[in-house]
Amino acid sequence: MKVGTSGGSGWLTGVVDAVTAAEEMGYDEISNGELQHDSMLSAALAAANSSRIGIGTFTIAFPRSPMVLAMEAWDIQHLSKGRFTIGLGTQVKGHNINRFSTEWPGAPAPRIKEYITMMRAVWKSFQTGEKPDYAGKYYHYTLMTPAFNPGPIDYPAPKIGLGCVGDGMSRVAGEVADVVMPHGFMTDKYMRDVLLPNVAIGLKRGGRTWSDIEVTGGGFTVFGETDSEIEQKLDGLRRPISFYGSTRSYHEIFEVHGLKDFGMQLHSMSLQGKWDDMRSAVTEDIVRVFAQTSTYDKLPEFVQEHREYASRISLGDLPTQTPEQRERAKHIIAEVQKVKVPGVPKGLEI
Repeated sequence: MKVGTSGGSGWLTGVVDAVTAAEEMGYDEISNGELQHDSMLSAALAAANSSRIGIGTFTIAFPRSPMVLAMEAWDIQHLSKGRFTIGLGTQVKGHNINRFSTEWPGAPAPRIKEYITMMRAVWKSFQTGEKPDYAGKYYHYTLMTPAFNPGPIDYPAPKIGLGCVGDGMSRVAGEVADVVMPHGFMTDKYMRDVLLPNVAIGLKRGGRTWSDIEVTGGGFTVFGETDSEIEQKLDGLRRPISFYGSTRSYHEIFEVHGLKDFGMQLHSMSLQGKWDDMRSAVTEDIVRVFAQTSTYDKLPEFVQEHREYASRISLGDLPTQTPEQRERAKHIIAEVQKVKVPGVPKGLEI
């Protein structure tokens, strides 16, 4: 099991410290999202200041052209000596149109499939010098001259991860992505009843099996030294549940649990700017619908039982403030890394 952490998603001044600490702790990967800062800039800085750890992103695709991201990812893969995974996300309609001033395709899943296909076509032309000949509904790539071709690198092409919620995006992830990245706003029931079965459909469409992809363990988790510590941490999930739950694109997760009306309540409150009230509206019962928990000592068993489908898991909130805590965290990371799982969801063998 690969163990990752998040970091380097803030100001660039913090990236070097974050990646240095993660590498020293023994993490396999450090990833950064894209909320308030550019993920590719952070990834480049992390790659330049590390030697072993994998570098990953969650990068919003549609505001950028596939060529732009392909060029950046090619450079970071070269800089990192083959350690880069570019994770792509589509973002929701409102943010694409009103925050990024980007056209919305109407059907994001087919468009992101073409996006990934074009990125790989770009990398192929970089590596081999072949004339590009890709034409799709949303993107086309038929021109590359020597003056604009950076040329080959001594490493495989970057891996492409795809963030997914819903049937269509999950099928695309299974069909064309290297890494399936379930959205954090997820429950274990939704993962097993909806997301993973649709990934399996995509794998079959692409003539692939579970061994051809990696899956990141998804959903809200709370880990701690004791059950008492876990209980205290659970309260911190109210804000992210209320924030993501206010977005109608994610309400399918609520529907699986009979909570669609609650999702619409959160959406209505968000339109009124009642962010603090939204947090308070998330009851303890709803928190427990989303959260899976384990003490640190039982983490290996938790991973074997609840993440048998995954090859990656994030343990980004381990306490590391004191020397004793850092040694404890290193031990926990090492124990989880020893865990071997089949990489195939229960009941979804292909």
